[in-house]
Amino acid sequence: MMEWSATSATKAYLDTLKLCNNPKRQSETRKTPEPGSSEFVSALAAGMKSKLIVEVASGVSPSTIALAAAARETGGRLVCILPEPVLCESKRVIKDLGLKDLVEFRTGDPSELLHNYENIDFSLVDCKNDGYTRFLKLLAVNPRRSVVVANNLVGEKKGLEGHLRGMKEKVVVRSLKHPIGKGMEVTMIGRKEETHKKEGVGGCGRSGIGIRSYGSMKGTGGKSKWIVKVDEESGEEHIFRVPKSV
Repeated sequence: MMEWSATSATKAYLDTLKLCNNPKRQSETRKTPEPGSSEFVSALAAGMKSKLIVEVASGVSPSTIALAAAARETGGRLVCILPEPVLCESKRVIKDLGLKDLVEFRTGDPSELLHNYENIDFSLVDCKNDGYTRFLKLLAVNPRRSVVVANNLVGEKKGLEGHLRGMKEKVVVRSLKHPIGKGMEVTMIGRKEETHKKEGVGGCGRSGIGIRSYGSMKGTGGKSKWIVKVDEESGEEHIFRVPKSV
């Protein structure tokens, strides 16, 4: 069963709201609007108590801040792989928000850097990056439990779609796409023996590590909140979009 902490999820969610609404982030927020998705990602990463979080990004965005907030809550760390030209500005933003000690920046080709990280608990790949499909397939996830997020999956772009490298016969990879932010595929992974206890969860039945994905499409207006509800007995997670009051 995937261990889940509703308290950690809530704290990270609220911390992300506060950080992303910080006046120091107003200009960057206008450049990279991600309505609702940042808080969702932060709550998900913190709720599953992620220790090693890896992001492949084009620069610091609300998602980077959200993952750093999650790392602060779980006592983990965020490795952010991005292009050299945006490194100085990215470091400045993270430092100004008091997140410097939580983020390890790496620059260069993600294809050459990702092999340095194994048993990743939570990973996010910005699909605005060229070659994002290759980066997704290079992720060495934690086989016990992990999450892979393909963010900014706009239009006809595709994510993992149920395929992940290094998965053995006891692993089932399933990917779905639903409306969160501009387009997002979230893939969840758990042990065979765990999903065996809860047949039917995420559609995995008794067939191995269940990887479930939830995603979003642009055009929802952003006037809503995302809530993850976890059944404490089965470990099944339900994601709901709750409209904000007008």
